Amino acid sequence: MLEKSRRDERGELAEPSVVQSPRARLFGGLPNALLGAAYYLVLAPAIWFVRFPAGVVAICLAVAFAAATSALLAYSLLFVTRRPCPYCWTAHAVNWSLAVLVGWLFKMNILSLVHKF
Repeated sequence: MLEKSRRDERGELAEPSVVQSPRARLFGGLPNALLGAAYYLVLAPAIWFVRFPAGVVAICLAVAFAAATSALLAYSLLFVTRRPCPYCWTAHAVNWSLAVLVGWLFKMNILSLVHKF
């Protein structure tokens, strides 16, 4: 999708696309695909910071924000742009899965800490 956004910027898209929608650039005029790629690249090594409470909070907030943004964009795909975008739905599914998994993992860790005391 990032490459498609770049092709749109250069005027090289022959067909209409969701990347041409104002919702394709929600934050600061940057393509959502660019922010998503950066998010995944930062989230992967961030797991090393779960030893620190601030790291856990930062990861939870980032994952929750990504899941909420995906919900907004999914609504847009369904009811505003009404265009198919399998790449978008794949990213939304990944974001929602990460939110569920991170919530479950941190819940399990907190419960195990409570049981130790």
